[in-house]
Amino acid sequence: MKKWQKRFLWFVGVLIALVLIGLFYLKTITYTPTTNASEVSKKAIDEDGVLLFKGDQEKPALIFYQGALVEAASYSVWAEKVAEAGFSVYLVKEPLNLAVLGQNKAEQVIEANHLSKYVIGGHSLGGVMASRFVAEWKNQEAVKGVFFLASYPDKNGSLSNFEGSVLSLTGSVDGVLNWQAYDQAKKYLPKQTVYQEINGGNHAGFGSYGEQKGDNPAKINNDEQQEEVARKIVEWLNTIN
Repeated sequence: MKKWQKRFLWFVGVLIALVLIGLFYLKTITYTPTTNASEVSKKAIDEDGVLLFKGDQEKPALIFYQGALVEAASYSVWAEKVAEAGFSVYLVKEPLNLAVLGQNKAEQVIEANHLSKYVIGGHSLGGVMASRFVAEWKNQEAVKGVFFLASYPDKNGSLSNFEGSVLSLTGSVDGVLNWQAYDQAKKYLPKQTVYQEINGGNHAGFGSYGEQKGDNPAKINNDEQQEEVARKIVEWLNTIN
């Protein structure tokens, strides 16, 4: 074997090793659903890269992008409650649990399920990527609303001219959300945006996956925050429906 071939094989071997180490590391820092959320997720239809909690087909469906390194099943508790109120919820499973790697996943959900009216949103990084999708989406009229859970749009996802309904929901003791950036991002939201806050809620409480690094302890328990998330989303969806 020639010298350059040996060097090439060595390079490939090192590259594969680094990729495997990186994937293993991501796995170790990924937030997994609590036992309760995991059990609830088993009630969903698991197919085509989503967890589907079915509701009424006549009402707008909800397409949701998970937070960074948070498994989609972690949002099953409030998702089930929203579905019980009649709104189908599609919890999108992003590549490596990173919405930045699957910004256009919503398109697959829309086309595969022949959705004609829907709202799109996400938690933390998921909300940023959801707004970018909506900003670039060819059929924006079908998007009845956009919602942010402890999140906000950036310049590339500006919704300042969006005509649908918008909900921005935060927790009062969130220690992960960049509050300064959140306030500055309001210029990318339309005037009809509804701002609501969960008193005592934190960042991790928008899902059910335990404590999150850098977050503040919530002043309410997770069950209470899940109830509040579901209630506020349903109230908002009913104003659209």
